[in-house]
Amino acid sequence: MPSPVADPGRATRLAALADARLYLCTPVRPSFGPFLDGVLGAPGVDLVQVRDKTVEWRAEVLALTIARTAAAAARSRGPAGSRSGPLVSANDRADLAAATGVDILHVGQDDIPPAVARRFVGPDVLIGLSTHDPDQLRAAIADPDVDYFCVGPVWATPTKAGRAPVGLELPRLAARLAPPFEPGAKPWFVTGGVGEDTLDDVLATGARRVVVVRGITGADDPAAAAASLGRRLRST
Repeated sequence: MPSPVADPGRATRLAALADARLYLCTPVRPSFGPFLDGVLGAPGVDLVQVRDKTVEWRAEVLALTIARTAAAAARSRGPAGSRSGPLVSANDRADLAAATGVDILHVGQDDIPPAVARRFVGPDVLIGLSTHDPDQLRAAIADPDVDYFCVGPVWATPTKAGRAPVGLELPRLAARLAPPFEPGAKPWFVTGGVGEDTLDDVLATGARRVVVVRGITGADDPAAAAASLGRRLRST
């Protein structure tokens, strides 16, 4: 198993989150370590979430540890004064997030509530929350235990099977209530069907941060796809 990675602390994580644009969500896949080394070694990805409902907990622990090691290697290769990311996120499991020392725990509406999750992961780990309607969005903005939220799925996607798409109006509402990069505004990401071909539609809502799954993991060259998306997001 890869060696442990030092905990950067809450302030460093919040600074990286505030500057983030591109959030990669990936299942565990063959040659997972080399895949992450390639994707995180190139500019573009600011956060990476391991989300795989098909693996048992030991495989998930190993995958999260590999992700932390790849992220630390990417940070060490960055120039002096560069951004603090990428950050590593666990999905749903507060116990695994606490055990592996990741930067973020991301939960859904039907998972452990953020206030309860905070008791497991402590004050330094960031907590993200999925939102699917205006009431959930407003609640996430107001919740002191939620450090960022996601809005979607904007389009139907197999990674959220059975979840009806919310369309582009919900990101428009988020942009009005939490204008991206405005001082004091909580960070948020658009998710669900986001890729090279849909990014312009997402940006037109006022969103400036996105979660991407298949647009990177399914690309012929995942590192190049991540770098392209990252450049487009940072040029807006």
